[in-house]
Amino acid sequence: MIRKIGVLTSGGDSPGMNAAIRAVTRSALCNGIEVVGIRNGFLGLVNGEYVPFDRNSVSDIVERGGTILGSARLPEFRDPKVVEAGVEKLKGFGIDALVVIGGDGTYKGGNALTQHGVNCIGIPGTIDNDIPGTNFTIGFDTALDTVTSCIDKLKDTSSSHHRCSVVEVMGNKCGDLAIYSAIACGAEVVITPETGYDEEDVLDKLKYLDSIGKNHAIVVVTEKMVDVNSFANKISEYTTYSGRATILGHIQRGGSPTTSDRVLATRLGVKAVELLIAGVGGQAVGIENDIITAHPIDEICKMKATSRKELYRVFEKTV
Repeated sequence: MIRKIGVLTSGGDSPGMNAAIRAVTRSALCNGIEVVGIRNGFLGLVNGEYVPFDRNSVSDIVERGGTILGSARLPEFRDPKVVEAGVEKLKGFGIDALVVIGGDGTYKGGNALTQHGVNCIGIPGTIDNDIPGTNFTIGFDTALDTVTSCIDKLKDTSSSHHRCSVVEVMGNKCGDLAIYSAIACGAEVVITPETGYDEEDVLDKLKYLDSIGKNHAIVVVTEKMVDVNSFANKISEYTTYSGRATILGHIQRGGSPTTSDRVLATRLGVKAVELLIAGVGGQAVGIENDIITAHPIDEICKMKATSRKELYRVFEKTV
């Protein structure tokens, strides 16, 4: 029987994490289960940064970006001895089960705890949308809105100055932020891990657009694919466009979560608690075709996120 649940956020923050914390807390309390907030991710778990939560602890946070619990990375959590120390700390505080909110690194930490006997549920919280077992992760929709808004503003100034804006967005090894925003903003070129990068091909395409009188262009690039500043300079040399690079950076992680992210986070948080009450651990929750689902977290850690092939086809048909 579950008497006390811990909840933590780990890795990069994402809008909607607070809504998930709130849902886990309120849902557990509603079922007579105590809740402990663990500050600063797995680092706080090992160091004993534990705070008892009541309903008021999570009041007025559903609309706030970031995470009230804080987040920190702990590479040492790969060491079984560190994991064991964390398990002992959890036992010392009487915590029967744990909900972890974050990306792939968070899931690996949750899987390690599961293998050491802790009932653990993972909730996908990352703007990158790179977690298998779910169509969307908490924070992706909000980040996408931010990216789209920024590119729209860049289009205004680019069209006034015969520029080609090269916009770097986040995503790690996943091109979802890039392809979704490229379609939404009518970008001319998108470069992602899924498309690969052929510099000559892209430059030739921009030169062609320049030659037929297109007065500006937008290139959306997933981070780590290319040095966007260097590439923007090459555009200036190869075409009559003035190449300009814009790296959106961590602004994509901030801001009040969208309605979609708040609702998704709440649904996933409630499902996580329901699983733990049913005695089910070692799972990762997600949303697939608008149905809240759960898959073994060890399987999720071995899988790759599904590529949005259909979206790339749509982009090519409408560019």
